[in-house]
Amino acid sequence: MDKKITIISGASRGIGRAVSLRLAHEGHFVIVLARNAEEIGELEHEIDEAGGKALAIACDISDEKQVEEAVNQVIRDFKRIDCVVNNAGIGVFKHADQLEADDWDRVMDINVKGSFLLTKAVLPHMKAVGKGHILGIASDVSKRTFAGGSLYTASKYAQHAFFESLRREVRSLGIKVSVVYPGLVDTYFHGEAQGEVKQAEYLHADDIAQAVSYILNTPPHVLVDEIMLHPMCQEW
Repeated sequence: MDKKITIISGASRGIGRAVSLRLAHEGHFVIVLARNAEEIGELEHEIDEAGGKALAIACDISDEKQVEEAVNQVIRDFKRIDCVVNNAGIGVFKHADQLEADDWDRVMDINVKGSFLLTKAVLPHMKAVGKGHILGIASDVSKRTFAGGSLYTASKYAQHAFFESLRREVRSLGIKVSVVYPGLVDTYFHGEAQGEVKQAEYLHADDIAQAVSYILNTPPHVLVDEIMLHPMCQEW
C-alpha cells in the first residue's frame, strides 16, 4: 500500500476530526481513535464516501490494554504504522484549591498518559523499520501559564517535556518527533459550541490540520521540530 498509515487519537471532533479529514483527502489511510464509537464510525463513513480510506477503532486512550489492542490491530491489518498524531485531550479549569483529585487524574490520564501510551505502543514497530513520525498536539500553554489553568497547563508542560525528550531519544533511529502548539481554536473545547460568535476570530480546526499536514508530508530529510499558531486576536 502506497498510502501512509496514520493513527489519530481524539478523532471524533474538533482538531482530531479536521486532521483526519485533511490527511485522508491527501492520501493517508487514517485510523481514527476515540471513545465514542458512533462518532468515529460516522467519520469513517464520511471519509470513505469522499473517496478516502479510514478505519475507526473505539479506544480509551488512557487505558493501556485498549491502546495496545488498537495498535496490534493496525499492525495485523497493515503491517506497519507510518505516523501517529497524539491529539486526544481535555481541560478542567478551576483555581488550584477548587480542583478535585479526580479532576487531576482525568486530565493527566488523557493528556499525558494517553500520549505516552500510544507513543510507547507504536515505537517498537517504528524502531524495527528505522522510520516513522510521531506528532503531538499540545498547546501554547505548554510554554506559558494563566490563572485558573494550573491543572491544564501542568498537563501541557508535561506533554511538551515528554515529546522534547523523546525527540532526542529516537532521532538517530530515523524516527521524527514534532509538536504543534495551538492558541485559541474554535472547537467545543472552550465550553462553547463550535461556530459561536465569540469564537469567530479564533483559529479554525483546519488551520491546525494544515500545520499537521505540512509537518507529516515533509521530505524524509526534513524534521519540523515544532510549530506554534495563534489567531491575530490573541495576545501572547
